[in-house]
Amino acid sequence: MNKVCELLGIKYPVVQGAMQEVATAELAAAVSNGGGLGIIAAGGKTADQVREEIQKAKKLTKNTFAVNLMLMDPNTPEVVKVVIDEGVKVVTTGAGTPKPYMKDLKAAGIKVCPVIPNVKIAKKMEEMGADAVIAEGMEGGGHIGVLTSQTLWPQIADAVSIPLIAAGGVGDGRGVVNAFVAGAQAVQCGTIFSIAKESPVGDNWRKLVIDATDTSTIVAGATIKDASRIIKNNIANKLTELELDQVSRDEFNSVMNEGLRNAVQKDDVDDGLVFSGQVSGLIKESLPAGEIVKKLMDEAQEVLNKKIELV
Repeated sequence: MNKVCELLGIKYPVVQGAMQEVATAELAAAVSNGGGLGIIAAGGKTADQVREEIQKAKKLTKNTFAVNLMLMDPNTPEVVKVVIDEGVKVVTTGAGTPKPYMKDLKAAGIKVCPVIPNVKIAKKMEEMGADAVIAEGMEGGGHIGVLTSQTLWPQIADAVSIPLIAAGGVGDGRGVVNAFVAGAQAVQCGTIFSIAKESPVGDNWRKLVIDATDTSTIVAGATIKDASRIIKNNIANKLTELELDQVSRDEFNSVMNEGLRNAVQKDDVDDGLVFSGQVSGLIKESLPAGEIVKKLMDEAQEVLNKKIELV
C-alpha cells in the first residue's frame, strides 16, 4: 500500500493545498470524499472560527481531513487546542516551526506534516518527529521558497526517511508521475483545487486561472523574504512598486491580505490578489474536487502505461 495513504488513512495519494481564504470546510470535505486529503486553512482565522470549520467538515465527510496551521499567527496555541479537542487526525504546518506544539500534537495521535523549502529544514522536521514532509518548489502558488520542484524533491527524498509529499507544479497526471519518480509518495495540489466547484472563489477568479498562460504569474515579496507566486494584475503591479520602495514587511503583507480578501470575498481579480502556480497554464476547466482527484490518478496511470523509449 502507498506509504502516505496508509499513514494518513486516505484512498489516493493526493493532498489539497492549504490556501488561505480558499481552503474551506466545503472544499476540504469534497476532496476527502473523493479519496484525497482535504485541508482546512486555519491561517487568518480565530480559534472559534477554526472550530466551526472543523465541525462543518465533520458533517460533510466521514473521511480523514486535515487542518493547516500558520505558525506565525499569534493565536496558534488556541488553534492547536481546538484541533486536539476536535479530534483532527492530520495537521500540516507552515510559516514557522511546529516544535512548541509537536509534543501535544503527537500525544493526541495527530499526524504532523510540515511544509518545508529545503533539505536542512526537512532533516530538522524529521528529527523533531514529523510523520511526513511536504516539499514545495517555487513553481507553486502562494508562499514559496527559492528551489524548483525538480531540484528540491529528489534531494529531500534522499535526505529523509519519512514520506515525501511533493508540492509545487503538479497540475495533471504527468506532474504526479514526475513527483513519484523524484521520490515522493504523494502530491499536494493547490491551484487546480482553488477553482474546484466547491471552492469559495468566484467566476472571475476561475476564469483568470483558466485563461492563464505559462507566463501569467510573478513572484512578489522576494526582497522582504516572504515570496509568493500570484497572477499578474493591478495589485501585482502595486506590490512590485512597494518592493521597489522598500516598504516594511508588515505594510507589504497588509496589502497582500486585503487583496486576498477582495479576491475571494468580492471576486475582484483586478485589485484582488490571486495566488496561483505556474501550472495555471495547464488548467482548462473547473471540476468538482472529487473528479479532480480521480482525474489526476487516471492521468497518472495513463502516463505509466505508455512505453517510453530512451534510446
